[in-house]
Amino acid sequence: MKAKIFIKYKEGILDPQGTVTNKALKSIDIKGIDSIGIGKYIEMDFKKNINKNSAKAIAEDSCKKMLANPNTETYSFVIED
Repeated sequence: MKAKIFIKYKEGILDPQGTVTNKALKSIDIKGIDSIGIGKYIEMDFKKNINKNSAKAIAEDSCKKMLANPNTETYSFVIED
């Protein structure tokens, strides 16, 4: 079982990496992009004896306590078998 965790900046928080990447793509004539947000993607593999509810609790606790900054970032995750 694994958690796929997605972390991104909250709405309204400046994303300098996204801004620079968007400008770079425009400079090489890639059109049609309004904005780009760059975040983090994390895969967390669980031990075999962990059930789905425990996996959800572990992923949630990990995001709240360390992986995401609650002041500037939001997170979501999915648990896959």
